[in-house]
Amino acid sequence: MEERVTLQYLQQNAKERAELTANVAAGGSTNFSIPSSTSKISLQELEELRKQLGTVTANSSAQQPLELTRKMLRDKQNKKNSGQPVPVLPSWVYERPALIGDFLIGTALSTDVTVPIGTLPLASQESMIVEDLLYVLIGVDGRYITAQPLVGRQNRTFLVDPNLDLSIKELVTRILPVAASYSAVTRFVEEKSSFEYGQVNHALAAAMRTLIKEYMILITQLEHLQRQGLLSLQKLWFYIQPTMRTLEILSSLATSVDKGECMGGSTLSLLHDKTFNYTGDNQAQELCLYLTKAACVPYFEILEKWIYRGIINDPYSEFMVEEHELQKEKIQEDYNDKYWDQRYTVVQQQIPSFLQKMADKILSTGKYLNVVRECGRDVTCPVAKEVIYTLKERAYVEQIEKAYNYASKVLLDFLMEEKELVAHLSRSIKHYFLMDQGDFFVHFMDLTEEELKKPVDDIITTRLEALLELALRMSTANTDPFKDDLKIDLMPHDLITQLLRVLAIETKQEKAIIGADPTELTLSGLEAFSFDYIVKWPLSLIINRKALTRYQMLFRHMFYCKHVERQLCNVWISNKTAKQFSLHSAKWFAGAFTLRQRMLNFVQNIQYYMMFEVMEPTWHILEKNLKLASNIDDVLSHHTSFLDNCLKDCMLTNPELLKIFSKLMSVCVMFTNCMQRFTQSMKLDSEMDRLSLEHGTMLGPPTEEERAEEHAKKKLTNKLLAEHADNLHLTSGFEATINKFDTNFSTHLLDLLDRLSVYSTNDCEHSMLNIIYRLDFNGFYTERLEHMSAERSQRAAPAPPRATAPTP
Repeated sequence: MEERVTLQYLQQNAKERAELTANVAAGGSTNFSIPSSTSKISLQELEELRKQLGTVTANSSAQQPLELTRKMLRDKQNKKNSGQPVPVLPSWVYERPALIGDFLIGTALSTDVTVPIGTLPLASQESMIVEDLLYVLIGVDGRYITAQPLVGRQNRTFLVDPNLDLSIKELVTRILPVAASYSAVTRFVEEKSSFEYGQVNHALAAAMRTLIKEYMILITQLEHLQRQGLLSLQKLWFYIQPTMRTLEILSSLATSVDKGECMGGSTLSLLHDKTFNYTGDNQAQELCLYLTKAACVPYFEILEKWIYRGIINDPYSEFMVEEHELQKEKIQEDYNDKYWDQRYTVVQQQIPSFLQKMADKILSTGKYLNVVRECGRDVTCPVAKEVIYTLKERAYVEQIEKAYNYASKVLLDFLMEEKELVAHLSRSIKHYFLMDQGDFFVHFMDLTEEELKKPVDDIITTRLEALLELALRMSTANTDPFKDDLKIDLMPHDLITQLLRVLAIETKQEKAIIGADPTELTLSGLEAFSFDYIVKWPLSLIINRKALTRYQMLFRHMFYCKHVERQLCNVWISNKTAKQFSLHSAKWFAGAFTLRQRMLNFVQNIQYYMMFEVMEPTWHILEKNLKLASNIDDVLSHHTSFLDNCLKDCMLTNPELLKIFSKLMSVCVMFTNCMQRFTQSMKLDSEMDRLSLEHGTMLGPPTEEERAEEHAKKKLTNKLLAEHADNLHLTSGFEATINKFDTNFSTHLLDLLDRLSVYSTNDCEHSMLNIIYRLDFNGFYTERLEHMSAERSQRAAPAPPRATAPTP
């Protein structure tokens, strides 16, 4: 009979516990009962119900943001590492709250009857409270001390039975902060152990878990004393005090990391700053140093791979260097491609404060080694050592310095010696783009003169390529080992439009200029012609599209000047032929000769200035700097500085000066065309007179065959003469045409000299003064320039106040 009663009791008890557990799972870790509406609710029951309702709200609202945060971090990391998804802990880790070492609010399954503590004697109260405290200190609610639901990021608070004796209650309130700190640390450890929060936070959580284990050992030892009746409340307070400081620091760190939402380098910065803030408190500083060293281990592993091998392995986006998916082939296609600057960038918030000064060197070290690796060469730093965190920064600073020096030397030697960077610059780029190879350009311009006179749409590129190949083989450029990398490029814009497009990059006017029609007139081959150069990786880091575009602008500028010079020289040759003709009035012809000489003097002096006063000295400075360069960034800087100085001193960075210069070139070209047409007309006139004389030879009168040939020549000459009839009729007005050319040329030249004078004075561009000294070597334009300067000063001066009549 007793066995049957016992069995029924156990079955009923098991059934109640099963229902209770089911309610906990279904109700979001909550268990409470609502009294029936017919019964009256006491104040104590009402307070208990309010507390339990608040528990439901707090638990559900706290669980949801954590899951959303983990999902957001997981999606971000999976997006970055598409081929390597972030591992996820199984769902039961989060669905079983009993696995967490923190308090489970409202889930107490105990059926023990709680005796009101106020009815117990003082000794019994102390014994019961000591037992409760030992539970509370490990995250379990006691009978008389219970944890309150968390609200936001506030610290854990506790509810102590109000009937407890005041003397005991006072000591209990001193011990409870330890339990609050333990609760905060435990929550932090459980949360940051997830993969989504990164390796640094995971390592920090693991170090804190080790300290918590030591704390749990202490509590276990105190429980043994309590079972033996040897642990009083005062003794508990005595034993727990050393741990109180440790847990307080851990809780402070955990709260700071949570509030700052720190990951990776930002977590290390916080730990480092805390470590220094505890200077003078050896115990606290040693604790923080231990945690910082543990958290630095995964970060320094990433750092070592980066600075010793040029490999970045950062699946959780914690490292200070971030990799972007960019193609190095675009360096040869896009003017504004910033592969070198944007492939790897520094993430400021992920730089640990103790590595802030070395951030740029860390970035450069890995970039240098990465370039060599991408060329198929395996690089491993011979001075590689493990980087260990220490308060003495000099230790790892020296390691980073050594790695940086090695990486700089490896890449610089690789580019300079194996890839022959200087040879490419001096033997190819300088010869072709800066027109340093004189005989090659004479051959090339002679061969392509007729082809380049055509409109750009009518030019056959393959024919130009063949002529370029022929010119290269016929000149001293044939010894250049890189000559096959030189190519023809017919630009879609004239030089001014190209300059404006480059200057407008990354400005508000960029879309308008790019979308605009580049030119209303059809470009000729001469205006569109330029060279291009095939550069392979890794030389394309230095000779990139941005640099090549600048070289092309310099080349087009000088190539067109060389063309104008050749045209003016051809006029001089044709003018020598025209001297044999008997002209009625030679006054205007002398004026044309004088103007042609002035134009030729201008063009030749401009060319001399650009080649021998700008490019050659600047090139020597570049060569000197390249020999002294210690890393690839220095090479890039010197090369960019060289191009910037050349463009600036050749007036190619100032659209106003370039437009005036282009007008001068246009006047020169129109003048040469006019003179060529006139000379051709004079030749046709002489040929007509010769063909009109029917004369025999010493062998007798002309034969029928000779007469037929002479008739064909007459017919052809008549046809050509008809085409130039207008020019012959305008001979009387030729003097006015020459005078107009003279006026336009002088006006634009004065305008150019005046603007050069202004820029050289206002912007301290003293090198441009050399143009003025060359073109105005005998002071011919000085008086006019001074007059223009005085007029400009007069216009800029404020008008004097008007005199008013005195009042009577």
